[in-house]
Amino acid sequence: MLEQYGAIAILAGVAFIFPFIPLIASSMIHIRKPTREKMLTYECGVDTIGRSWVQFKTSYFLYALAFVLFDVETAFLYPWAIVFRTMDAAAFIAMFVFMGILLLGLAYAWKKGALEWK
Repeated sequence: MLEQYGAIAILAGVAFIFPFIPLIASSMIHIRKPTREKMLTYECGVDTIGRSWVQFKTSYFLYALAFVLFDVETAFLYPWAIVFRTMDAAAFIAMFVFMGILLLGLAYAWKKGALEWK
């Protein structure tokens, strides 16, 4: 039993330490002597023209967020479809409750105009 917890402890330790590795590496190789050329905004090999700060409409973000939300929730339907014939009535009703919540969320997003591409 302790071997299982040991593996989990090692995994948790690696998961905790792993994000700090890029932070430490970037602090070691940061720009030591900033010059005008080094501090210029650089994107795709082309010097920027005009402002490099561009603001996006939040509607694009909401549209993408709604897509990801319904895409991930739809993935929960696949295991249900695989065991559809062996389910009891409670699981069948629970999945229809889940699908009803999805439809309510879709109706809410549609009503708020989050699905309109302007």
